Amino acid sequence: MNVSDFLRFHQVRAPKMMWLLGAGASAAAGVPTAYHLIWRFKQMLYCSEQHVSVRTCSDLGDPTLRSRIQHYFDSKGGFPKENSDDEYAHYFEAMFPYEADRQRYLEEIMRGVSPSYGHFALAALMKLAQARLIWTTNFDSMIEDAAATMYGSSGRLIVATPDAPHLGTHGIADERYPILVKLHGDFRSRRLKNTSEELRAQDAELRRDLVDTCKRFGLAVVGYSGRDESVMDALREVAESGHCFPFGLFWFYRPDSPCLQKVRDLIEQVCQAGADAEMIELDTFDELMGDLLLLIQDVPEDVQKHLSTQRQWVSNVPLPPTKGKWPVLRLNALPILDAPTVCRRIVCSIEGIREVREALREANTEAIATRRQLGVIAFGSDAEIKHVFGSYGITTFDLHTIEPKRLRYESAEHGLLYEAIGRALQRERPVSVYHRRQGHLVVVNPSRGDRFQALKQVTRDVEGVVPGTQLSWAEAIRIRLEYRLDMLWLLMEPTIWVETTHEDAAFERGRQFVQQRLAARYNSGWNEILDAWANIIAGGERESIIRAFGIGDGCDAVFKVSGVTAFSRREVV
Repeated sequence: MNVSDFLRFHQVRAPKMMWLLGAGASAAAGVPTAYHLIWRFKQMLYCSEQHVSVRTCSDLGDPTLRSRIQHYFDSKGGFPKENSDDEYAHYFEAMFPYEADRQRYLEEIMRGVSPSYGHFALAALMKLAQARLIWTTNFDSMIEDAAATMYGSSGRLIVATPDAPHLGTHGIADERYPILVKLHGDFRSRRLKNTSEELRAQDAELRRDLVDTCKRFGLAVVGYSGRDESVMDALREVAESGHCFPFGLFWFYRPDSPCLQKVRDLIEQVCQAGADAEMIELDTFDELMGDLLLLIQDVPEDVQKHLSTQRQWVSNVPLPPTKGKWPVLRLNALPILDAPTVCRRIVCSIEGIREVREALREANTEAIATRRQLGVIAFGSDAEIKHVFGSYGITTFDLHTIEPKRLRYESAEHGLLYEAIGRALQRERPVSVYHRRQGHLVVVNPSRGDRFQALKQVTRDVEGVVPGTQLSWAEAIRIRLEYRLDMLWLLMEPTIWVETTHEDAAFERGRQFVQQRLAARYNSGWNEILDAWANIIAGGERESIIRAFGIGDGCDAVFKVSGVTAFSRREVV
């Protein structure tokens, strides 16, 4: 089933459909995910136990630093393996053994966070009686805040927590909707459930309510991975009862994060029990909620007004003059005016992304590729691609359309373009590119050409050796590829690259060197550095075309990049 199918199903099943929302539903609102919190906890535990400054471990996007921290906990023993199901609860408890401290920490990180458009759309569905019962494993108050705005009052939504489970039980029995059930409590709750022992002892009344309602309603799951065994046990209990999900179980997942095997097993078990059960590929929670509203006729004016205020409106404006106080705000994003719309698709027997990367490495090829359920997608020479995957029994060798909607998140297509633009910059500009998940590093490489005059005027030197060490350093930018406002952008963050080392003394000298060099750069300096890097990226032109391979056969990745960053100015009324 795809999203469009679900939208049509939802029209007739909405009064009997419940929602289960996990952390992924709040990510767009800026609420940290479990992955980010785990690394925060590891960082603080490591620094406190090793008696080192947290400033030396601030860049958690650095794979070398993460490897060092993870190696420490692996060698120490008593900590779960990386990416295991109980990592979050274990490290949170190790970080803050006392419940009150965990409450304070969660309250602090939630401060200043506001609901996303998806939360307001969900609140609109509540008001239209299209979403009556919502379950969540989240601690944040995004749903409550959005509902209070939509209703104009905080009293219309019943909120049940482990502190007051009877509110949910009685509300469901009396059909006093809408109802929100927070399975793990609230960050203000006295009974915060954030340790492994507490998670295993999930509140019995809330669990019973979940099991009972799943025997009478359908359930749509969004942003929830299924790692929490307490919730999965309840859903499995429903499936084993033989009378389950009479209006269907619909499990949404991101294409770049396939469902866990335990989720697949649950879906199969529900199907065997005779109920509808589907896994549905989804871009974002916000889009799903917005799409549901599109199919509702006669949305009241007050609901439309509340929703319209949550959208951000922008428009293109002429370039500002070279003199004066304009623009109001200068951004660090270069527009990508044209990007690949197709790539090669190969259907063969190779399995996952890791196997694809190993095959590319063993073939020593320039081609780049990744894996989706529909097959391998790639850029490069056709001959090289066939050489890499020929031994895996190619059954289909055609083209794959890169849909813009799949560039809005970390999809396989987004990752492929990300690697391709890094390859194009390294091929056609005097730079070296180091591929990293948290932002590729583009580092000056004067041995490949000298186009750094403008950068040298600001920074004086663009490369050298860290004093007191043998570590090389060079001016660099961290780049990201993002799809916003219906187009791609290349984001630039100026920084300093320092050669990797495992020697603590050298590492500390390198960190201090970078800190001192960056500290002296103020707004005017950053502005000139951005100008210099925009000039390097665009080859000194207003617009420039860069190619990942420069080939005549196969699928090349060709980008047209602007040398003028985005900016804002005051609206002219």
